[in-house]
Amino acid sequence: MRNAWLVPGIPFFSFLIVGLFIRPLSEKAAGWVATAALFVSAFFAYSIAWDYFSHFGIGHEGPALVPWAFEWLRYQDHLTATIGTLIDPISILLMVVVTTVSALVHLYSIGYMAGDDGYGRYFTFLNLFSFSMLGLVVAPNIVQMFVCWELVGVSSFLLIGYYYRKPSAVAAGKKAFIVTRFADLGFLIGILILGYFGIEAFPHIGAKIQQEMAGLSSIPIQAIDFAFINHPATAHYILTTAGTVLGLSTLAVACILIFMGCAGKSAMFPLHIWLPDAMEGPTPVSALIHAATMVVAGVYLVARLFPSFAAAGTPLDVVAFIGTFTCAFAAIIACTQDDIKRVLAFSTLSQLGYMMLALGVATAVSPLGHTASMFHLFTHAFFKALLFLAAGALIHGVHSNEIWDMGGLRKKLPVTHLTFLAATLAIAGVPPLSGFFSKDEILRAAVENHHPIVFGVALFVAGLTAFYMFRIYFISFWGDARSEKAEHAHEAPAVMLIPLIALALLAIFAGFVPMGEYLGTSHGGHHGIHWNIAIPATLAGLIGIALSAFMYTGTRERYVAVARALGGMYTVVKNKFYVDEVYLFVTKNIIFHYIARPIAWFDRHIVDGAINLYAWLTGALGRGLKPLQTGQVQTYSAWWISGAVFFIILLWMKLS
Repeated sequence: MRNAWLVPGIPFFSFLIVGLFIRPLSEKAAGWVATAALFVSAFFAYSIAWDYFSHFGIGHEGPALVPWAFEWLRYQDHLTATIGTLIDPISILLMVVVTTVSALVHLYSIGYMAGDDGYGRYFTFLNLFSFSMLGLVVAPNIVQMFVCWELVGVSSFLLIGYYYRKPSAVAAGKKAFIVTRFADLGFLIGILILGYFGIEAFPHIGAKIQQEMAGLSSIPIQAIDFAFINHPATAHYILTTAGTVLGLSTLAVACILIFMGCAGKSAMFPLHIWLPDAMEGPTPVSALIHAATMVVAGVYLVARLFPSFAAAGTPLDVVAFIGTFTCAFAAIIACTQDDIKRVLAFSTLSQLGYMMLALGVATAVSPLGHTASMFHLFTHAFFKALLFLAAGALIHGVHSNEIWDMGGLRKKLPVTHLTFLAATLAIAGVPPLSGFFSKDEILRAAVENHHPIVFGVALFVAGLTAFYMFRIYFISFWGDARSEKAEHAHEAPAVMLIPLIALALLAIFAGFVPMGEYLGTSHGGHHGIHWNIAIPATLAGLIGIALSAFMYTGTRERYVAVARALGGMYTVVKNKFYVDEVYLFVTKNIIFHYIARPIAWFDRHIVDGAINLYAWLTGALGRGLKPLQTGQVQTYSAWWISGAVFFIILLWMKLS
C-alpha cells in the first residue's frame, strides 16, 4: 500500500512522456503507451485492494490509512497542505472503478480515434484526465482534492472541446468550464469556512484525534485533512462554537456550499445544463466522463464528507431533494430525445440523481443509503461506459448520432447488439444483472429511513429508465434499416469490441459483489433479495420495457399519436423544459445588460479614465517642463543667474 502513489502517478508520468516526447515522434505509439500506462495503474489498484482487504478483512469498517505523503504547502501551524494517498474502502472502490473503465476506454479509443488528426493529443489529454480523477480519489485532504478537482475541470474542457475547429464543440467546452467554475466558487468558500474553524478547533481536539490516528498516517494530522474534518469531535466543536447563519449552523452552511460544487461537477439541477452538450467530445470521452470521472466526483465528495453532512443534518435534506428532482427531471427528458448520446447523457443525470438521493436519505445511525450510493456508482460505471462505447460502435458503423438513422442493426452488428442489450437490461434493473441489486439497495434505503415520497419518485423513475433505454434499443436494433447509412453498417474492429465484451461481463456480474461487506457497514449490503422492494421495482421496469416495445416495435403511428395527444407538454419536454433558453435569457438580457454593461462602463470610463487622466497629467507636466530643458549652456546660465539674483533679492528683503 506504500506504492499507492503509483496509481495516479503512472498516468501522470505517462501524460508527460507521451505529450512531450512520444507524440511528436509517433502518434500510434502515443496511443499504445498511454493505454499501457492505465492498465499498469489498474494492476496496482487491484493489488492495493487485495492487500488492504487481505490484511484488514471484510465485514467491518476498515481503517483510513495515509501510507505515503509529503508536505507541500505550509501556511501556518496546524495548516499544512500535503500531497499523499488516502487508502480506505471507498477510495479503493473508486480507484478500481476509475482505472478499470479508463483502461478499457483507452483501449477502445485506439480503434475509434484511428486516423484522427489529433490522435496523440487526444491520448495525452486522456492520460491527464485519468490522473486528475485518481489524484482526487486518493486525496487525504481537501486542498489536494480541490486542486485535482480543478484539473478534472481543465481536462474535461480540453476533451469536450477536442474538435476545436467545430463551433458547437468549442461552445460546449466553454459551457462546461463556466458552469462548473461558477459552482466551484461555492466549494471554495465552503473549504475556507471548514479550514478557518478547523484551525480554531485544532488546539482543543487535535491532540486527541492525533492520538486516535497514531500509526495510520505517515505524517501528523492537519486541520484540513479528511480524518480531522470528519471526526465527530470536530463537528461538535463547530456546531457548538461557530454560531448560525440565517438559522443554519455554520457547519451546515459550509456543507451546502461544498454541495454546490458537487452539484456542478455531478450536473445536478439547475447546474445540469453542461452535461448533455458534453457529447460534442469524442464518444470515448463521453464514456469516461459519464462513467468513471468528472460527474462521479461530486457524488464521491459528498460520500467522503458524509460524516460532516450527517452531523449538520440540513445539507442531507438538500442533497435528497436535489437528487430526487434531478432523477425524475432528467428521466422524463430522456424519453423524447433522438440523439443517442444525448439520451445517454440525460440517463446519466438521472442515475446521478439516484446516487445523490441515496446519500440524502442516509443518516449516521442508518448509513445504508451511503453504501447503496457507492454500490450504484460501482455498477453504473460499467453499464454506462458500455452503453456509451456501444453507442460509439453504432455511430462508427452508421456515421450518425440519430437513432432514427439506425434500425435493423442486430444482424449487422451482432457483438455490439448483445453487449448493448446487456447494458440496457442492467440499467433497467432486470434481475440478476448488476443494476437490479444496486437500485434495490437505494429503494430500500429510502423505505427504511422513512422517505416514502423519495421512494415513490425513484420507483417511477425505474420504470421510465427501462422505457427510454429500450426505446433506443428497439429503434436502433429492431425493424428494418431506416436509412442508407444503416444498410451499409458494419461491426467495429476487434480493439473496440474487446472493451465492450469486458464491460458487458462486468455489467452482468458486478451486482454480486457484497458491497456492504467491503464498505464495512453492518446492514449495508444486499443480504439476499428484498422481495417487498424487488418485486414492485422489477414490475416497474418490465412495464417500461413492455410499453416501449408496444410503441417502438410496431407502426410509426403509435408513438406519433402519443406525441400528438400530449401536445404542448411533449414539446416542452422535448425542448428540455426550456431551461437552456431561460439561462440564455437571464444571461443576455439581465446579467449582460443590467450588470455586465454598467460594470464595463465603469471599468472603461472610471477605472481606465482615472489611469488615462494620470497619464495625461504626467504628459502635460512633461510638456510644460520641456522648454526648461533646451540643452543650451547660455539658457542654463541665464536661469542660474536669474535664480541667484532672485535669491539675493529675497535675502535682502528678509534682512531689511
